[in-house]
Amino acid sequence: MAGGGDNGMLLGMMAANRAKGGGGRPKGDSSMFNIFPLMIIPVIIYAVIVMMMGGNLDSAAFSVPMVSGGGSTMPLTQGDVLVIMGMLFLFIELVKAAGSGTATIINHAVSMLIFVVALGLFLIMPAFGTATFFLIMLMTLMDTLAGFIITIVAARRDLAVGGE
Repeated sequence: MAGGGDNGMLLGMMAANRAKGGGGRPKGDSSMFNIFPLMIIPVIIYAVIVMMMGGNLDSAAFSVPMVSGGGSTMPLTQGDVLVIMGMLFLFIELVKAAGSGTATIINHAVSMLIFVVALGLFLIMPAFGTATFFLIMLMTLMDTLAGFIITIVAARRDLAVGGE
């Protein structure tokens, strides 16, 4: 196809192959990696640092030397490092969301629970009312919303191909 429709055809063939049982893991096989939402890790690390250690995330973790020269560096705080870690975990979660199996659905439900807990902490606990935790909480929201949307789109594509 000249209009770029080859990608859809390839995805359709892959979905049809999965529906016939020709590829991937056996149905019902769900690994703990697919169920466990990684966005809980930055939330827990933030809670441990703030609640248990009484830490301040504004202290510098390290500095990155800049190419611009002159001895200039870009300091990164502990909060910055935690946000970067959260972005990496969010990327992994979005890649995992492409499935439409039971483990993926459970992952999205637990991700929603993590967002609700993070929102509650942000609104109620003063120690969690920071820009760093706000960004982490937004990442948990994006994980939840994008996960459900990506799964619905993937399931529609699977149904459309399997119905032929």
